[in-house]
Formats: sequence, structure tokens, C-alpha cells
Amino acid sequence: MDSRDWDDRYAASELMWGTAPNQWVVRELTGRTPGHALDLAAGEGRNAIWLAARGWEVTGLDFSAVALERAERLTADLPDEVADRLTWRHGDALALEAPAAGYDLVLVAYLQLPAGDRRTALRRAAGALAPGGTLLVVGHDLSNLTEGVGGPQDPAVLFTPEDVLADLADLGLRTVRAERVHRTVGGEPGHKGGGGGGVAVDALVRLERPAD
Repeated sequence: MDSRDWDDRYAASELMWGTAPNQWVVRELTGRTPGHALDLAAGEGRNAIWLAARGWEVTGLDFSAVALERAERLTADLPDEVADRLTWRHGDALALEAPAAGYDLVLVAYLQLPAGDRRTALRRAAGALAPGGTLLVVGHDLSNLTEGVGGPQDPAVLFTPEDVLADLADLGLRTVRAERVHRTVGGEPGHKGGGGGGVAVDALVRLERPAD
């Protein structure tokens, strides 16, 4: 899907992913010392807004202008001290150029791309980390096709924790967590591809760049 496809998809529904943050983002990042964060493929901003409310200075990047318009609309309703911590940028994860100082956190949540593009995006995300920074990758696991519900049904855009580790194997990052996790359908309607109950299988990888 190109940016126009995503614009059309976002335009077809109001707040496709809802406003609640992803549960794995909450689990992994609650209590972390705030710093500068990049939410790569931020969509309508639910995770970036959650981070900003906890003191992070967040840049949300997405290549859908419609999604970013939604994010800006949500930002306008936030308290000033939270809204001032949010910056929205229109751009492509495959062409990410990070500031020299890097980010203390880079979040890549449900960026489902073919393997070659995924590798490019993840390596750019890893390259954007400051010393001591955290890279958190969450997405629909390949096993969700047969063991879970919802999500993309094209195996070419699904991945495993092992795929993420292989993509980044030579970059000197330390693995904190690499696992499949199970998410009850219903809390995040946009990711389920329809109604009905069940459990979705996600891939979760958390890595850290060693401090200098």
C-alpha cells in the first residue's frame, strides 16, 4: 500500500485504531524515564500521545497525511503541557533521517511491510537510537495466520521475533526481550480486521543500544 492507499483507508473510518495505546507499549514502557522518542508509522497518534502524557518529547512520523491530520486534531484537545511535547511529521519510514543526537526511544508498532522493506525500516530505526536508547518493535506475528485472529492475511507482510533479530543482528544491539505475545481481540478494533472474539498473536522485540 502506498500513501494514497493509506489516506483512503484512514478517510473511510474515524479513528481506525482508537485512542487507547497498544497494550504492549504500555507494558514495556510504563515507568521508563522520559526522553526524546520517535513513533515510526505513528498513524493517528495513540501511542505517541500516551508517551507525551508521561513526559516524553515525541515525534510522530507517518506517510499518511490523513492520519496525521487526525493526530493533530487529537493533539488540539490535549492539555498544553502534553500537546507541546508532540511533533507530527509526514514522511516515509524507509527514508528516515534521524537527528544527530538520536532518540532515547524508537517505537515501531504494526508497521507491516514485505521483508526487504521491513529490514530497511528497522535498520533505519535502529540507526536513529541514541546511546542507551531503546528500540521497541511490535507487530502481527506470522503465526497469527493459523493460530490467531484478525490482522493482515498476507504472509509476506507478517514477521516473527526471529526475523526482527536477524534484520538487526550486526548492529550491536542488546536483546532485552524477543517473544510472541497473545492479545485479546476487542481492545484494539482496528487491528482485528473485523468483529468477533479471539486472541491475536503478536511479535514483540525490545532491544537497547549500549551506552557509550
